[in-house]
Amino acid sequence: MKRIAVILSGCGVFDGSEIHEAVLTLLALHRAGAAVQCFAPDQDQLHVVNHLSGEVTQEQRNVLVESARIARGDIKPITELDVAEFDGLILPGGFGAAKNLCDFAVAGSAMQIAPPVRRACQDFVAAGKPSGYLCIAPVLIPQVVGAGAIGTIGHDADTAAAFSEMGGKHQICPVAELALDSEHKVVSSPAYMLAGNIGEAADSIDALVTQVMDWA
Repeated sequence: MKRIAVILSGCGVFDGSEIHEAVLTLLALHRAGAAVQCFAPDQDQLHVVNHLSGEVTQEQRNVLVESARIARGDIKPITELDVAEFDGLILPGGFGAAKNLCDFAVAGSAMQIAPPVRRACQDFVAAGKPSGYLCIAPVLIPQVVGAGAIGTIGHDADTAAAFSEMGGKHQICPVAELALDSEHKVVSSPAYMLAGNIGEAADSIDALVTQVMDWA
């Protein structure tokens, strides 16, 4: 049985993991016969957003604790992610990927990836094991892989430009198709960057999970 690590970034599209993407990823992996372990950074979120009003609140929440809501409590700090124990890695999207796993939402192409996240992602590339990035999470790819890394966030011009400014090679990609960096075994797909509904998001995620499992 192949073992896949999933890195979450909170719980909720505006300040954490996109819940549909996270759950659909876990479902697709289950149906593909994978054993899954979720991880998340044990740190404060950038901020907390009221998902009904869209307003930032005065609360403070922990990324690991919030991610545990999606993982039904079965989650570990990302510092415990050992690449030797897994065959592949997947990062769902949601603004948490751009706010908590890195600071792209604030810094754009001058962003920095949280050190434990960078280490975990780079470990999979260095080990020749596949990684999948969904939605906005592919903004991490240029800094994880290095210059010339291939990835997609769909066709948003500003995000694509930032991807290129960081040294990546951005590919415009329809919602259910993949950008493949076969040299580094990194695959990305737009998911809710383009998906108009949960069905389109599922098609995007299913394609990415299939590719990660094939490479694994």
